[in-house]
Amino acid sequence: MKKLTVLFIVTLVLLTACAPQQSGPAKAELPAGKAYAEGKEIYFVHTEASDAGVAEKLTAMMKSPVMLVPSLANVPDESLANVYVFTNGVTGSGPFGFQPDVFDNPPGTDGYTPLRRLNLVTWADANQARELKSADEVLAALAADQLTIEQPGVVINMPFVVWDGGKR
Repeated sequence: MKKLTVLFIVTLVLLTACAPQQSGPAKAELPAGKAYAEGKEIYFVHTEASDAGVAEKLTAMMKSPVMLVPSLANVPDESLANVYVFTNGVTGSGPFGFQPDVFDNPPGTDGYTPLRRLNLVTWADANQARELKSADEVLAALAADQLTIEQPGVVINMPFVVWDGGKR
């Protein structure tokens, strides 16, 4: 019995010593949302929002906390890029149940920043809606009076995690 106990302890010590050791920083997982930038599929995360209602909606949608940071609303306009979020139109994975968001200024462009000015896009005739995949397409539809854009003054931190030509 004594030999069996010693053998068990030695085996336990060896297994513990051979177990993979975590080195470097801890890794965290954040759920990524699908969107479009310059006609290409991208993935991004929501980390903070300047508005409590938006933070709550994104937290529920992504099942991951989006922190409320009211001071984001004070970021100067020239330090923001745009995200276009659809309130009607083509059914999809966006926060209101319509097409994925559209971003301007992806990483690698002069205007890239993860801080995004929320633009709520509403089709004038939802039956005429089509999926848009670039900010240029959104702005062209706006110029053609096919949709309207409302800016509620909300800023969201939305860093890209996968984009055309890159990933974190």
